[in-house]
Amino acid sequence: MEDLTKSQRARLAIRTFQTLADALTLRGYYKPSGKSGEKLAESLKLFSPEIYGSMSDPRVMELQGLEYVIDRLPRGIEKCNRIILTGHEDFQGTSFEQIIPLKRRRLSYVVSEKEICFVITKGLSEIYDILTHLTFLNIEAQKVQQQICDKEGGTCSEWHDLGKAARGELELEGAVLDQAIWNLSIILGRTYKETRACYENMNKTHHGQRYNNGLFSIIYEMGERIINEHKSIDEHLTIYFTPSLQEMIGHHKYASAWAKAVKEHLYQRSLHKRPLHIISANMHSVKNVLYGAGTMKKRGESVPASLYDIVPALMDKDAEVVTFAQQYGFSFLLDLSGSNIDVMVIDVAEIKGDLLHSDLSVDLDYIQKEKPVIVVMDYAFGTQAFEIMDELLCPCPYEEGMITFQIESISIMGKAGILPGKKGDIMLATAHVMEGTPHNYIVVNDLKVEDFEGKADVYVGPMVTVLGTSLQNRDVLERFYISSWKAVGLEMEGGHYQRAINAAVIQKHISTKVRVRYAYYASDNPLFGGQTLAAGSMGAQGIAPTYLITKVLLQKILNPPIERRQ
Repeated sequence: MEDLTKSQRARLAIRTFQTLADALTLRGYYKPSGKSGEKLAESLKLFSPEIYGSMSDPRVMELQGLEYVIDRLPRGIEKCNRIILTGHEDFQGTSFEQIIPLKRRRLSYVVSEKEICFVITKGLSEIYDILTHLTFLNIEAQKVQQQICDKEGGTCSEWHDLGKAARGELELEGAVLDQAIWNLSIILGRTYKETRACYENMNKTHHGQRYNNGLFSIIYEMGERIINEHKSIDEHLTIYFTPSLQEMIGHHKYASAWAKAVKEHLYQRSLHKRPLHIISANMHSVKNVLYGAGTMKKRGESVPASLYDIVPALMDKDAEVVTFAQQYGFSFLLDLSGSNIDVMVIDVAEIKGDLLHSDLSVDLDYIQKEKPVIVVMDYAFGTQAFEIMDELLCPCPYEEGMITFQIESISIMGKAGILPGKKGDIMLATAHVMEGTPHNYIVVNDLKVEDFEGKADVYVGPMVTVLGTSLQNRDVLERFYISSWKAVGLEMEGGHYQRAINAAVIQKHISTKVRVRYAYYASDNPLFGGQTLAAGSMGAQGIAPTYLITKVLLQKILNPPIERRQ
């Protein structure tokens, strides 16, 4: 039998992980320590995701990957031995604590000290994301247990000291803290410096909230959970999938409620007969570009000549910008469906031209003639993008009959991993290639390199739509980059958005003349060590590409369209 290449083995492992995850979801439960769980862990180790770094090395703990995972899971997950994934639960009026992780908009509830329930609202991508993180945590917990336990089942002195630190029995300052970090570094197989950096990162508070229990407690509880598993079968970690979750998969329950609320808002404001421009983006850049300069003028402040210099000036002034914007056609729709996708609706015809920033070139006569309406929707997550866009583009029944909204353009602005460039560069999609499937979608992108006026390095080519941020492998990505695919980046939503757009065209929900725009800024380069998402956020480095793309998209919308390029 012919040997498989590294890329082929990795792709097989990814497909195996996905198949197992789907099967276990339908089965209803599994134990990470059981055969199914071990197969899941084996698959994860085989394709060795870049974001999990040294996970496959049994000698050392993967600290950057641990930070990444802990930031995206609820506080206390490390000590739970019962985890439930459900499609819908109404916990209002209960004593269960609601927890939203620091860096992932997902809903979870602490049912008891060792039990957490995830309410899945984003479909399969969210399930894959949670399962990869839980599998990673279990692999790392097993490393801890193997490091601290001897053949007789006893534990080392460093473990006893870690227990004191985790329980708050030590004053973690000065020499005591140094000694505790040193002892922990021995357990983790990491240097003192690496362990100290991880401890300090996890010890940060964000707006007065602690989103995790701190490194000492996390490592101690991870190890204790595995030790308890070895003592009693009743302590085995078990992950459950409820019938309501199984029934929800493939049905747009949350997306349907979300889209209905958005369209109802447009209808109530009599905007349904106006040309609509949909933008999938963050919740700040469009608002700041259109209303930031006006807010500063109203405050009597001088407006910076550069659009990008407005951003620092508006830091922590979001409420003021919103208050100002509401006087000029702006409204904000807080999501109540559970989809976790807020929306801004902007009637551009109500914005006064002298309040716009001089760096934004728009045709005011065209705006007053066409009266465009911009619908900005927050980022979707993976496969949720299909459900959200599919429902949004559908006609909606009202008393006077079925109303088809006049969609003029759909713009997708997102962050993505780049393959040929560096952080902060921009990618324009010519197609979306769905990883692990035969589904590929050509994109007639209404954006081109010249639109960015040489203000950033721009790469044009296919984008790979991956199963998840945790399901990325260097060999697979290199194949997409150096082979005839010539892919320039990877992301999670573009292919799903395009699938919904194509379906809407076929169903005649939208015109074939709808202009589609895909632009991504590079948040990481997964082919280079230290540049994966686990290395941390872009911070200020992301401002320039984010606002440059926003400016280009708005100028496309607020000026007469040029002849469509073939």
